[in-house]
Amino acid sequence: SRAALALPSTTPEVSAPEAADLATNALRAANLGNRLRQVKAKPQLIVDALHGTPRLAWRTDAVALDSLGNPVARTVLTDARTGARIDAWDSIETATGDGRSLYSGTVPLETTQSGSSYQLKDPTRGNTYTGDAANKTDLCIFGICISRAPSTVFTDTDNHWGTGATGDRSSAAVDAQYGTDETWDYYKNVHGRNGIAGDGKGSYNRVHYGSNYNNAFWDDSCFCMTYGDGDGTTFGPLVALDVAGHEMSHGVTSKTAGLTYSGESGGLNEATSDILGTMVEWYANNPSDPGDYLIGEQIVRPGFGGTALRYMDKPSRDGSSADYWSSSVGNLDVHYSSGVANHFAYLLAEGSGAKVINGVSYNSPTYNGSTVTGIGHDKVGKIWYRALTVYMTSSTDYAGARTATLNAAKDLYGAGSAEYNAVAAAWSAVNVN
Repeated sequence: SRAALALPSTTPEVSAPEAADLATNALRAANLGNRLRQVKAKPQLIVDALHGTPRLAWRTDAVALDSLGNPVARTVLTDARTGARIDAWDSIETATGDGRSLYSGTVPLETTQSGSSYQLKDPTRGNTYTGDAANKTDLCIFGICISRAPSTVFTDTDNHWGTGATGDRSSAAVDAQYGTDETWDYYKNVHGRNGIAGDGKGSYNRVHYGSNYNNAFWDDSCFCMTYGDGDGTTFGPLVALDVAGHEMSHGVTSKTAGLTYSGESGGLNEATSDILGTMVEWYANNPSDPGDYLIGEQIVRPGFGGTALRYMDKPSRDGSSADYWSSSVGNLDVHYSSGVANHFAYLLAEGSGAKVINGVSYNSPTYNGSTVTGIGHDKVGKIWYRALTVYMTSSTDYAGARTATLNAAKDLYGAGSAEYNAVAAAWSAVNVN
């Protein structure tokens, strides 16, 4: 039955402008580090009977655009007598859609409903989003960016994104957003890490960067991922799942060990992204792009001259990477000195010798002619992540990485365990003793 609500007074002691200011401040606090513009707040006087004894309250919807032009909104419930906050919540509506990607088939997407359209922005994963760089590039001098390519968030009218073909600009955006989603979920569900920086805040993606741009990169200064479309001869669009996992893992490394990007530590930095990016691909378990130990196999084209960017079972297959450690390995480009750790990770996961995994043939040698037995990729990911976040520092070299991963294996599985012994054997098999 319904009954009348008795209130001491229906006249608020907190004015509507005061309630608007409180809600605006709450919106700014929820978007720290972001310069908001076109901020508006609309208070409505209500009776709140959901939070204990009925009371007069202001319900204020505060909305704005962030520095990249994306809408943000927060609803704040304020006690109209005392000015105390009763409750507050993000009032952008979440919707579940799907997208037809270039490389990963049709994938689910969490998006944001804004009026009658949808934005490729995921409130469930720290507001990660994907925008169109409009084939423009950043203007940077000595590492300082004077201007940046845009990142205009993709929108859609029916929440079904892309066609799976490059002719639709949103198809590449689907891959980028999906890669962000899977990377976020891998780190959160496997390692308990809430976002790249561990603070619950999402990064963003820019696709269609430049013209025929043959690269993808992570940029700490914008906390963002950028993807080129490739030239069509050497590379296609660089938005494949393992590339996304690789590049965003650079962000994790930056926020944890901070491995210096030169010498042996630089090789370990690159290897960390290859290893954990590979773990993202295995975690996603997508039949259109099944897990493997090849890096960038989806993005290469015939003009590249190989079937992948890098091969973890035998890194020297690319013609430049090192299979084993030597005293000169730190003189190599970091993408090639990474081969030692990539080879270690493959051996630790799958073991030495010839085998076929998910339809891909591998044949992994060892420096000392030993036979290595693998422990599975899941355990490798856990050992490497713990080594990275607990034991590695900016100057860690290959000898230090051996110590770090042994310590991590001891923490996770015990000293003298099969996993601990396998770590030692895999390092010895790549000549790190």
